[in-house]
Amino acid sequence: MFSVEDYVVCGNKGVCKVDRIATLDITGVDKNEEYYILKPVYHTGSTVYIPVAMAEDSMRPVLNKKEADSLVKEIPAIPELNITNEKLLEQEYKGCIRSNDARELVKLLKTIYSRREARFAAGRKETALDAKYFRLAGDYLFGELAISLDLPKNDVEGYIGDRGWRK
Repeated sequence: MFSVEDYVVCGNKGVCKVDRIATLDITGVDKNEEYYILKPVYHTGSTVYIPVAMAEDSMRPVLNKKEADSLVKEIPAIPELNITNEKLLEQEYKGCIRSNDARELVKLLKTIYSRREARFAAGRKETALDAKYFRLAGDYLFGELAISLDLPKNDVEGYIGDRGWRK
């Protein structure tokens, strides 16, 4: 169970802060069911409602500092995705995003980075699909690491790069 003020990673919303735990007074919603009322950290102005009973499936705690440091150290050894069918590329990318797993986001970022470099070397542009998912995965991963490592989000990529991101 999460507490008010906890930072959590919530599916496709990224890092959120638990604002309240309460029942909702909304037509069609069970008045006895408690909800986590979440405020996305990097998408201000929106609110996310997650039933407490279903929280395990859609949210997890933000990595703590030790876990974040360990993940950053692991990045060079984390393998890229094994893409065997280009037609299923977006499905693979979506799976990584939906996994709600920081290591899967690293795999996705490393894969797209390699694909981008190969395309540039061949004199071609990055695909729109790769650009979209690179931005999404970066937002989610760097947002979480910013909270975990107590860094500004814009400094996270440099922090990782200083520790071997692209080795």
